[in-house]
Amino acid sequence: MKMSDDMSDLDRMLHAARAGRDDLPEALAQRMLADAAGVQASLARPAARPAAVAQDAWRGLLAALGGWRGMGGLATACAAGVWIGVAPPEFLPDPAQLVLGLESETETLGFYDLADFISEEG
Repeated sequence: MKMSDDMSDLDRMLHAARAGRDDLPEALAQRMLADAAGVQASLARPAARPAAVAQDAWRGLLAALGGWRGMGGLATACAAGVWIGVAPPEFLPDPAQLVLGLESETETLGFYDLADFISEEG
């Protein structure tokens, strides 16, 4: 069988398929269109999200953190961390100077040699 024979057979089958096209029964076509319209209508309007689910999630998070006492402690710790970062005590290095690479009056860990920290004993 040659390639041209295969193509002629394929062409004949495709032509027969186009010529013998069956139509859908009217009742089936109406049911399909009604179902499609229902799906389109449900997709057009946004899905209602119950507020109770979001509220339950916040209540669960609040309970996991220890209630309002835990939230108060968390807020206090956050405020203290921000304050220590902005105005560090004398014995801590200034984070702004470390990040920006500015020279400070006192050298942080200047009296230690880095090699002492990374060398192994023995």
